[in-house]
Amino acid sequence: MLDKLFAWIKAPIVFVLRKPIIWFSKKVSSSPDKEFVFKRLTEIYEDITQNPKPADGALYHLDMRANNFIILSDVHKGNRKGRDEFRNAEKNYLAALDYYNENGAYYVNLGDSEEFWKFNIFSIMQHNKATFEAEKKFIDRKAFFKIYGNHDLFWKIDPFSKMYLREIYDKAINIYGGIVIRVKYENGEYIDVFCTHGHQGDKRSDGSKFSIWFVAYIWGPLQSFLDININTPAVGKKEKTLHNRLMYEWSQQQKNLILVTGHTHQPIFHSYSHIKVLKQQLEEAKTQGNEEMIQELEDRIERHPSQCALGDADLPQYRPTYFNAGCCCFSDDSISGIEIADGKVRLVKWAEIEGVSQREILEELPLKELYHMFFD
Repeated sequence: MLDKLFAWIKAPIVFVLRKPIIWFSKKVSSSPDKEFVFKRLTEIYEDITQNPKPADGALYHLDMRANNFIILSDVHKGNRKGRDEFRNAEKNYLAALDYYNENGAYYVNLGDSEEFWKFNIFSIMQHNKATFEAEKKFIDRKAFFKIYGNHDLFWKIDPFSKMYLREIYDKAINIYGGIVIRVKYENGEYIDVFCTHGHQGDKRSDGSKFSIWFVAYIWGPLQSFLDININTPAVGKKEKTLHNRLMYEWSQQQKNLILVTGHTHQPIFHSYSHIKVLKQQLEEAKTQGNEEMIQELEDRIERHPSQCALGDADLPQYRPTYFNAGCCCFSDDSISGIEIADGKVRLVKWAEIEGVSQREILEELPLKELYHMFFD
């Protein structure tokens, strides 16, 4: 009865506001701006690596050759009802965390872990007890790093966020705009693995304090209430691909740096072999006349960093400096992530096969190969 009453009240509000809000969103939204993206990534990276007390991040000295890591992004936890994109992927997420915890891995969560644009903190806490308990196991081992994204800016700006975190995890943990894991080598050289959500350069979610507040408390919930999807599939894909390319361009210009983000929900694994494998698969799909597979592979090839026209002949080509973890709420209920273990970096997928969540290695690259690409 209450649902019907709410729908009856909501209908005229949506009718009046929907078109003006869509018009306004198109006016203020824009494709990622290269200068601003580069500026924001540089600011947060330099703050973490050069300041004794970084304002919004942390520097860790950890040997990725001797430790295991799993990097996941964009869980988007909700209330397990129809609007919760994570609801059917929860089983795969829990299976993955159980596997990585048993293997003593560090867990880096790249942000948008909680979906505050659609759901409030109380609903999220109520319906995600199992996932929070699974994450708490990493916290208890001091092996959990939590980064905020544009959909969970709540953790950055809400004055009571520490209180809620203490209730969820039994302790108030730090949440960062980014972290840098510095891997040192015997000869004094090092590689910085810069982990951040990837929304840097979005002037609505990464701009002034007012714009951040407005997006977190007004803009996101308003879109959800009005059932507005601002980006059409074509526009969304185009902007996401451009954003990934800008991330790659910036990472190519840095010294001894690998950038790992999420945000676009597009898994990206950058190696010599990966682009070749994709092109071979494309040729096979064309031979078979598999139009669906052809389209999927063409999309993946287009957004692969190696396809980015850097416009600078002096920049090294094919250095694997950018990875994207994808997301934990794909439409097929699978999740993806970047795994570092056994001396290799991998793009992995967790999906349910015959009722059992299983891990699949999609691509892998030896860490030694990474070292030689940077220093040889």
